[in-house]
This record gives sequence, structure tokens and C-alpha cells, in this order.
Amino acid sequence: MLDIRRLRMLHEFAARGSIARTADALGYTPSAVSQQLAVLEREAGTALLDRTARSAGLTDAGRRLAAHAERILAMVEEAEADVSAHAAQPSGRVVVTAFPSAAVAFAPALARSLRAHPRLSLLLRQSSAAEGLQLVRTGEVEVAIVDDWTGRLAASLGGADGSEHGQGVLRYYHLVRDPLVLVVARGHPAAAPDRPVDLRALRNEPWLAAPSGEPSRQAADRLLAAVGLTPPVPSEFEGLGTVANLVARGLGIAIMPRLAVGAYERRVVVRELPAGLDLARDVFAVARTASVLRPSVAVIVSSLRGAARSMSHRVPTQESHEVQDSQETPGPAEPL
Repeated sequence: MLDIRRLRMLHEFAARGSIARTADALGYTPSAVSQQLAVLEREAGTALLDRTARSAGLTDAGRRLAAHAERILAMVEEAEADVSAHAAQPSGRVVVTAFPSAAVAFAPALARSLRAHPRLSLLLRQSSAAEGLQLVRTGEVEVAIVDDWTGRLAASLGGADGSEHGQGVLRYYHLVRDPLVLVVARGHPAAAPDRPVDLRALRNEPWLAAPSGEPSRQAADRLLAAVGLTPPVPSEFEGLGTVANLVARGLGIAIMPRLAVGAYERRVVVRELPAGLDLARDVFAVARTASVLRPSVAVIVSSLRGAARSMSHRVPTQESHEVQDSQETPGPAEPL
């Protein structure tokens, strides 16, 4: 009989790639993890790890059992969720991770869900999209808000239409499509709503941007290259909230994701880019399919989807000379 706790260790090892990282994630010593995986090998009747003096990797049998372990653990979680689904009130702690600007944008909706369910508590952490997916898969967080600039994730799920899609043990909920926009100070000539946006005419403006290598910066660079625009090397700032604040002070202009403008909307002008330059990222909430059966997780997912619908239905702001607050208006944005 295969032990469920040892299967969880194997699952963690498959996700993390080393005994030391597995031990750190589970709160054991590396020696204890190694010993328990050796016991699992005896239970399975075959070698699961290919050990060397310095490292260990999964054998073919180990990879197959790790895949089974992921499904088995998901079924156990589903059984636990089914039992807890009959609870009168959502309760317990839900851990959510998000890329920084999404953490700020969706925090008000999550806070309101806590007011409506006083027995529910929340930990909202910030992480990259790749890290967030990994944390959901390993069960360290219940929900991750992730972004994708490539369009490949939406294509693999069958579209980005606000619906939900299952993929393996994970369930994806498309929240919003977040376009790149031009952000200028309110007194800037390019702020006039009756003047078409001409990026080439802005070539010699003082450009502000996230550091090179950030996904939003890479997307902005691709957009500018598409129109043959190579502006002077921009000033780089860690944190899109910082960039928006500097634009509001008239210290430069920027191309950045709409979601990241946040609370600075009243202090800047947001201009949509010309047709054909609608580069955008897709934003998803991701949870394990089994965990969504838990009332506490279902409340959080529902809150995120409701906030996303509100964001999508907001009336555009006369090219953002004036922005009307809504219940879901994001707060100050941070990096990326």
C-alpha cells in the first residue's frame, strides 16, 4: 500500500527538483525526506529516484508515479472539499498570490469579501506568474492571479472570453484583457482627446519605463518596434506605480498596462493606442479544481470574477481626463 504522505513528498520533489528544496517546503530535514522516499521506493517495488553523490532526479517510474500522485492528492482534496462544502459559512484561511499590479487592483474586492464573510481570512502575497502557478500546483496557495503576454495560454484554453477552463488538476478563470496604453501628464499636448495618438511624434519625449527584462517592458518595446520607433534610452524605474507617479508630475511619458495605472488615473491622461497596436495581456485566476469546491475558495474566486466584470464594464474616461471612481477601482500599482 502506497502511503499518501510519501506520495505528497514525491509530488513535491517532482515540482521542486531537489531533496533540499522539498525538505524546505515541507518542513522536514533533507535526511528525513530522503529516508521517506526510500521507503516509498520499497513500497512501490522499484527505483523512483536516480541518486548521485551531489543530486537526485526522477526515474521513468518515478515520473509516472509522481503524475499519479498529483491526481491522487487532487482526489483527496476533492473529498475534503466535498465534506466541507456543506458548511454553513465559508471559513478558514485562503492564500492568494498575484503579480504586483493585480494584487493592488483586486485587493479592494477581496477585502469586501472578507467583510461579507467574517469567518474567512486571507493572505494576499505577490509573486511572478510562473511562481504563482507553481505554488497553486503544489498546494501552497489556493488561488493565483497570473498574466500572459504571449496569448498562448488563452489559445491553449480555447479563448479569453471571461469563462472558466480546466487543464489537468488546475482550473483557469479568465478575468480581464489588459491592454498597453499611452500615459501622459494632463497638460501634455498628447493628452488632447481630439488629437490622434502619433507615437512617432513622441520619439524625443522623455520616456519612462520598467527595467529591461520585465514582461511589461518587453511588451512595450515590441509595440514601439512595430511602428519603427526607437526612442532615446528611457529612464528605468522599479515599479509601475513609480512610473505612473512620475508621469503625473510631468517628468515623462510611458507605455504601460492599463491595469497598472491604478489610483493615478485622476492625475494622468490615458490614451488608447491606434488600431492595430492593441497589444495586451490576459489575466487569469488559477485554482486547483478540487479546492474550488471549498466554500472559502469559491468565495474568493467569485469575488475576483465579479471585480473583473466591473473593471471590464467601466465606462472609458474621455481618454481619461476624468475618471469616475467605481467600487473596483484599483489602488496604487506596483511593478509589473
